Parts: sequence; structure tokens; C-alpha cells
Amino acid sequence: MKRKLALILAICLVLSFTACSSDKNTTADSLKKEITIVLDWTPNTNHTGLYVAKELGYFDDAGLDVNIIQPPENGATDLVASGAAQYGIDFQEYLAPVFGTDNPLPVIAVAAILQHNTSGIVSLKEKGIDSPVKLEGMRYATWEIPIEQAIIEESITKNGGDFSKISLIPAYVDDIVAALNTDIDCVWIYYGWDGIKLELENIDTNFLYIKDMYDDFDFYSPVIIANTDYIENNPDEAKAFLNAVRKGYEYAAENPKEAADILLKAVPELDSELVHASQEYLSGQYIADAEGWGIIEQARWDAFYKWVNDNGLVEKEIEAGMGFTNDYLNGN
Repeated sequence: MKRKLALILAICLVLSFTACSSDKNTTADSLKKEITIVLDWTPNTNHTGLYVAKELGYFDDAGLDVNIIQPPENGATDLVASGAAQYGIDFQEYLAPVFGTDNPLPVIAVAAILQHNTSGIVSLKEKGIDSPVKLEGMRYATWEIPIEQAIIEESITKNGGDFSKISLIPAYVDDIVAALNTDIDCVWIYYGWDGIKLELENIDTNFLYIKDMYDDFDFYSPVIIANTDYIENNPDEAKAFLNAVRKGYEYAAENPKEAADILLKAVPELDSELVHASQEYLSGQYIADAEGWGIIEQARWDAFYKWVNDNGLVEKEIEAGMGFTNDYLNGN
């Protein structure tokens, strides 16, 4: 009888400790600040650092419960501007009309995901498009965005070509391999994903980096943006978030295979071979030649927006230094 009583008491103690532990965990979780970051597109290796920070507990250590969500049809920036998400991902070129207006949206770039512009124009090698001039007479798949077409025009004319000789084909390219086997000759892609995909398919291509076509085109693409009201009112929280994100991207830069596995665990529908190959490439691009992850160099930022201003691509001139800050990086 005594043994039975002792056993019952022991079980009660275990259950009591378990309940207390569970209550503590629940309380700890409830004390975390919920944060939302909205992606620019479906999850890919541009986003790996976020998933690493979540998986390895960097967000937990910062006292944050971070939700990573995909964008609505009108994109991440509008959602961040509305305050429905604290952070999002966008691109410097597409933020130009956001800042260059009498009523700029309340968003600001707070970190560069990649240090250099890895986008460019891809074509099948058999087309012979190995310089911007040779885009003449070719069929280019356009998103029909003024700033996009202006970048292509500048890239061609500054290299001695005639933009009017290009055929602009309105097209949304979801499958780059299929697109290049239709009536489209060239497409603007990001090498870290579609360029790697073409490599894996053993398709011979020519690739013209946008940053090499004209001096001012090494713009930041993509960047993390934040709601300006939010970060101004929550500076310590913003620093904690970006510090955790920085750790995630530093880990991805140093451990591409493990980082790719973390992304695949979070998004198992992605192609494993593509993710691993893409991660190997992008791991060298997150920090590259910068002093640290996320830093935005004002000279480069301003140079691109000066070009935007000079070409009348915005309603109102974007002032030097407008639209970005490094103040929340590295816990500064």
C-alpha cells in the first residue's frame, strides 16, 4: 500500500512539474512580440537567412515570434505601408515611385539582402547576344514597367545600340526554360535562381549583368523594408529583429548546405537540387565585399536614384540619402 501511495505521489509530482513547465513555456511564448515579414515572391534562396533565423532560434533569443508570409497581389510594400506587416522585401528600382512622389509611402529600406545586383539579361547562346548592342532586333519579354524599360534602354544606348530596334513582348515568365524555347529571345532574370536553373538544365546561355551595362546600375536588389512609424516607435525591437536576421544570413553565407536544408525543411515543395546549387552561389553574395551583412552604401544608393531623377522616371525628385537607413543594423 505504501509503495502504491509513493508511486501515485511520484506521478503527481511529475505531472505537476510538467504542467508548470508547460505553463512557463506558454507564458514565455505569449511574452514574445509577434512580427510579420512579407516576402516579395514565393520562398527562395533570397530568403534563406529568415528561415535560418527562425529555425535556429535567433528570433526566439530576440524575444520575437516572427511570421514569414507570402505577398498579396499588390505586393509587399503596400502591406508594410499599411502597418499590416512590420517588414517586407522589395527592390530599390521598384521603390523609386514609392519615394519619388509628393506622398511617399511610410516605408524605408533597412538592410540589403545581397550586396550587388545579380540580375541581368539571359538568352540562349545560339542567339549570339554577348553584348548589349546585340539586343537589337531581338524579342525581349517585358513586364511593361517604365523603370524596367528605361534601364534596358539606357543599357543599350550607352553601349552604342538602338533601343527602338528591340521588340518588346509583354510576358510574365514563370518558367525560364520554357520561355527561352518560345518566340522570346531574352529575359531579365536573377542569376541566383533562374540562372542556376538554366545551368542545372545544361542549357548554354549568354548572361549580361545589369550592373555591368552602366555604372549606376549596381543598385540594391532585393532589400528588407520596414514601416517607418513602427521602427521609429520601436527602435530596440527593430535592432533585435535585424540582429537576428543578420545572424541568419551570416550562417547561410558560411554554411550553404545546412542553410539550404533549413529552407527545404520549411518549404519542402522546392526543388532540392536547385535550392542547394542556388544557395552555394548566393552564399557568396550576401556579404560579398561589404564590411558586414545588410549595409547599404549611400553613394551607390544615391547614384541610382540620381539617374532615376535625371531621366524623369518619378513625379518628384528623390533626395540624396532618402529611402534607406543603416541605423538599425548590428545593434547600433
